[in-house]
Amino acid sequence: MFEELFSQRYAAEFIAMAIAHAFAVASPGPDFAVVSRYSVRHGARVATWVSLGIGLGILVHVTYSILGLALLIHQTPWLYRLLLLIAAGYFFWLGLNAIRSSPPVGDIDDIQVSGFEAEVSARRAVAIGFLTNGLNVKATMFFLALFTFIIAPSTPVGIKVGYGVYLASATFIWFATLSYLFGRTRIREILLRNGYWFDRFMGGVLWLLAFHLVWQWWRLG
Repeated sequence: MFEELFSQRYAAEFIAMAIAHAFAVASPGPDFAVVSRYSVRHGARVATWVSLGIGLGILVHVTYSILGLALLIHQTPWLYRLLLLIAAGYFFWLGLNAIRSSPPVGDIDDIQVSGFEAEVSARRAVAIGFLTNGLNVKATMFFLALFTFIIAPSTPVGIKVGYGVYLASATFIWFATLSYLFGRTRIREILLRNGYWFDRFMGGVLWLLAFHLVWQWWRLG
């Protein structure tokens, strides 16, 4: 499968897909907001688990795109509107938790070592990342376009699976890198001193995303 993936026949398709994905994954969105928040608030280790969940969420989008369900969702108004409301509710809940953030108590060095990192388990962090990406309707539309206009319908399923492995891996690597940058360097120390304001800002971003989804839902009504 992987030999065919990098063969001349599919090289152009793979490159086009990789470029489109690079622009999409680097654009601000719920994934970026959640990883940034957990990197600063809970450290690189927790944020890396969140990044893994986001990468696993990519596999969900790839799976239903291969099966043709993305087109079905897009062409079924009531189902699409339901997903918009579910996603909006989840982003609103994440934003509420962030906005309710309170100032840290204690020395900043103690907080960085153990204060916040113990609050989130690896399982919960993966679940947060997985749900954030899996419920991202923007990602649904991206993968619909990707598997409609860039990846040819005639491309073998095995090759599409290879594409999916790449997309999930590249997404995880990108957000794990952000986790390290925000969670391990002096950037975190600077942000953590007023981390609750950073949390509240990211919560506001998630609320804007939630309201945008509600607005889309209302327009389709």
